[in-house]
Amino acid sequence: MKQQFPLEKFKQLQTPFYYYDMDVLEKTLEAVTNEANKHNYHIHYAVKANANPRILSVISKAGLGADCVSGGEIQAALKAGFPAEKIVFAGVGKADWEINLGLDENISCFNVESIPELEVIGELAAAKGKVARIAIRINPEVDAHTHHHITTGTKEDKFGINIEQIDKVIDKIDSFSSLKLTGMHFHIGSQITEMEPFAGLFVKAVELERYLSQRRIFLENINFGGGLGIDYKHPDSNPVPDFKAWFEIFRKYFPARPGQQVHFEPGRSIVGQCGSLISKVLYVKEGVFKRFVVLDAGFTELIRPAFYDAYHEIENLSSDETQDIYDVVGPICESSDIFAKACKLNKAHRGDYIALRSAGAYGEVMAMQYNCRKLPGVYFSDSIEI
Repeated sequence: MKQQFPLEKFKQLQTPFYYYDMDVLEKTLEAVTNEANKHNYHIHYAVKANANPRILSVISKAGLGADCVSGGEIQAALKAGFPAEKIVFAGVGKADWEINLGLDENISCFNVESIPELEVIGELAAAKGKVARIAIRINPEVDAHTHHHITTGTKEDKFGINIEQIDKVIDKIDSFSSLKLTGMHFHIGSQITEMEPFAGLFVKAVELERYLSQRRIFLENINFGGGLGIDYKHPDSNPVPDFKAWFEIFRKYFPARPGQQVHFEPGRSIVGQCGSLISKVLYVKEGVFKRFVVLDAGFTELIRPAFYDAYHEIENLSSDETQDIYDVVGPICESSDIFAKACKLNKAHRGDYIALRSAGAYGEVMAMQYNCRKLPGVYFSDSIEI
């Protein structure tokens, strides 16, 4: 079903702005919780995907936990109502104040990414007379076959600890009475749309678990991270990702042991399809061989195309005319400020309203003020007030 946009209301708002369809978000949350509950899986929403306070509040009320990668995200999650016992803290560069915040709030777990980090957490926890619950983030050497900027599970990535270091890591944990190993954490990448990379992850996870059991180490928690992609090309046909298939493959190939919990950290797949960036056409510029649609939104509002060469479906909400071919660009003083080249778009005119779809993840949260631009406004489908 094609998403309907309240164009008449949009005409009374200052562009560019983010527009969130709360019905899509609610349906996505219903789907992920229903499918997870079938297998008793635990879901932590990856706050980095979208930290809008209202979005966070809706997700927390749905019963999800939070996956945070900074002290600021921990604070935002707590403020939005996520209980501390459902917050996990990842990130390759945790500052002392962020670790202390997690300790003071008694968060569920620190996902640890290096031996020096282990030592710092152990020392800070000991100073407070506390025991920090930790999971070791392992690089399973699985290539997720996504853009190199969002692949995270190989030896050459800055994230995580290589499997070859596991004995050294376990010995280090044992040297601290202020550390408690509760599980293993994996995350092989983002925007994964084929299940094959996950099959390789299962093999490595099972091998590692078997090896640790030989050392008489039982893992209470296995955290498989996130990574499930969304359909950027067909947001109306596939507004809700296939969580059923995603969880089913984990259930099939990695059955949890008695007393063991399995965790996931989806972000993009929760919020990606509910958000659109709404912009207005400033100019239609005629070049020698091409036409340009110049928008009042640029990579300051949505950086993914410039950063990742990412694709977003682009719609002209104001025109029912036949399609022309345009390069859709922004106003930023950089050659990389291009949303799409050779884009089919209903004939565009100055003042037309343009929707850049599937922008709910890594859109608003990555907006910036380069060129001294204002941050984009934010509106919700159930509460636009003029």
